[in-house]
Amino acid sequence: MSVQATEVDRYAAYETLEIERRDDGVLLVTMNRPEVLNAMSWRMHTELATIWDDVKRDPATKVVVLTGAGRAFCAGNDLKQGEPDRRQRLQTMEEASEIVFGMIGLKKPIVSAIHGPAVGAGLAVALLADVSIATEDAKLIDGHTRVGVAAGDHAALIWPLLCGMAKAKYYLMTNEPLSGTEAERIGLVTKVVPPGRDVDEALAVAARLARGAQEAIGWTKHALNQWLHQAGPIFEHSKALELLNMLAGEDVNEARAAFREGREPNFPSAQLR
Repeated sequence: MSVQATEVDRYAAYETLEIERRDDGVLLVTMNRPEVLNAMSWRMHTELATIWDDVKRDPATKVVVLTGAGRAFCAGNDLKQGEPDRRQRLQTMEEASEIVFGMIGLKKPIVSAIHGPAVGAGLAVALLADVSIATEDAKLIDGHTRVGVAAGDHAALIWPLLCGMAKAKYYLMTNEPLSGTEAERIGLVTKVVPPGRDVDEALAVAARLARGAQEAIGWTKHALNQWLHQAGPIFEHSKALELLNMLAGEDVNEARAAFREGREPNFPSAQLR
């Protein structure tokens, strides 16, 4: 699956992302599957892997604001879209790299506006933004160990830098939910705002960035993100372990069965042998 861009309308082919040009070179990108809390389909995952290259080549865009339609930012991968085959798993892992390195490699600033659930791959794009604005009642959950896989995507890469190793280990291993208020307190997000104010605040921050010295801002992001580029092997290692968990199957299969049946998983690896 590919997304083709043209100079006439480089975003016309996007189906799950709603693209809106705002004043001052701000591009508002909205994950748009509100009927399923913007759960990430294969198509949305592909589009999130592609869009950063389009933004890079878009002379009319200086800053991106990323949010979700309706009541959620993104409820994570859509577990109702069917069991992925081996090819789909490998493609998803490749796209995960394109999302992560596409966001941190883009010199144009990205601001996320987080409300409702932000889970798994959805939380990844929320936290990889350069500025993250969350509502007080947002619900942040990494979600990986809950479905029987290692915390890949972004977590090993950026959580220790944002909130420290002790907090990162606790929340990534236990999957305890974080409110927007608590996420801001521990440094996981930039700023917390009252419910319903995240998009307005994100747009205000984006407008301020868009009026600033573009080379200076872009190069500041570029320099700071060398910390993340240095940690690239950590990300690739975590991604490989996540894929290994997926292919090994036992715990992942139990997590999917539990989801379908509306119960808590009983992971085979947790049973006494």
